Amino acid sequence: MDGGCDLIFVETIFDTLNAKAALFAIDVFFEEYKVKLPVVISGTIVDMSGRTLSGQTTEAFWISVSHSKPLCVGLNCALGPDQMRPFMTRLSNCATTYTHAYPNAGLPNAMGGYDMGPKDMAPHLRSWAVDGLVNMVGGCCGTTPDHIKAIAEAVADVKPARKIPEPPNYMRLSGLEPLVSLSIGLF
Repeated sequence: MDGGCDLIFVETIFDTLNAKAALFAIDVFFEEYKVKLPVVISGTIVDMSGRTLSGQTTEAFWISVSHSKPLCVGLNCALGPDQMRPFMTRLSNCATTYTHAYPNAGLPNAMGGYDMGPKDMAPHLRSWAVDGLVNMVGGCCGTTPDHIKAIAEAVADVKPARKIPEPPNYMRLSGLEPLVSLSIGLF
């Protein structure tokens, strides 16, 4: 904050409990210093099971952090754009805020490098933007300035298509899985 930041970014969330602790600390700081900045949250789905390392599904992750009313929520790291799309679709369908994604340049190879080049990666992110899954895109592990340039060029002519959904007012709880329940009042 002393350096003049414009937003707070809680990212590469493998463990939602740690993220919730960070979000709590941010709220305490905002209250104590009478300041409020936008907060961006980025989770990490670690494999094709569609779960964080601590076991939550994408939807349960969103429910767990939604109380903080972030400016944007998204996914980053761990997967390339070809593998991350199904989970980004799930998040886009349930998140009641802007969404973002910055995947790896593919999965690491046997030498720890990343084989997906800028021209291979950029079309994936363009299709996400055109299909209305994301409001912002970028790159994580293995991406270079050339990747970011190719991504920026690929989405430059795309008008933001993602509309923030307005889900019904149901009770939403989360553990490893989401629980959405229609509340019925008793008289």
